[in-house]
Amino acid sequence: MTFSTKTLLKSAALAIATLSVPALVVSPAAAQSKTGIAVANYEAAVVKSQAYQTAVAQMKTTYKTDIEQTNARAAALQVELKPLVDAYNVEVQKPGATAQTVAPQAQALQAKRQSGQQELARLQQRVTLATAYVEEQVGMKLNDAIKSTMKAKKVDLVLQPQAIVAREPYVDITDAIVLELNKLIPSASITPPAGWKPGQAQQQAQQPAAAQPSGR
Repeated sequence: MTFSTKTLLKSAALAIATLSVPALVVSPAAAQSKTGIAVANYEAAVVKSQAYQTAVAQMKTTYKTDIEQTNARAAALQVELKPLVDAYNVEVQKPGATAQTVAPQAQALQAKRQSGQQELARLQQRVTLATAYVEEQVGMKLNDAIKSTMKAKKVDLVLQPQAIVAREPYVDITDAIVLELNKLIPSASITPPAGWKPGQAQQQAQQPAAAQPSGR
């Protein structure tokens, strides 16, 4: 249960992982492809965007105290959990051990872990909310970025990586979508409005359409 800055900013960790992927080089043959099908990792596009990357860097400074407090408490919880883990392991290794005989130790360990997770969630609440707010701001522009990229690349169908069995590297348009996102939303706020909740922007965007008269 080690909580680092990357753990607090789980999406930032994904960003680091995706940034390690070499940039794609489109060969002349690729440019002539007539399949009209492409692959894109939407989550990676969001976290690789300029707005998201800048926001993550800002959060590490703005919420530095929250992150440090969470990390310190996580380290302390590791120490507090060790005796419970040891007690559980001792019981499990006894001859004739059953689920019933180890139940007290298992329950104590589980209860401690759950309370620890809840405590850490409270400590990192501002970071979690800020991250979700940034993701939502960038995500609201994702559909437009995908459409623009499809038009520029003459793509008719975009699939996500998990739906692909085999592909050529040049069909991945994730980086192209990132470039479009950078144009559409060069920066994002890390300060959610008072009372903001994840998903609120999408719900508000859908309300006007839902409120339109049926035309009868």
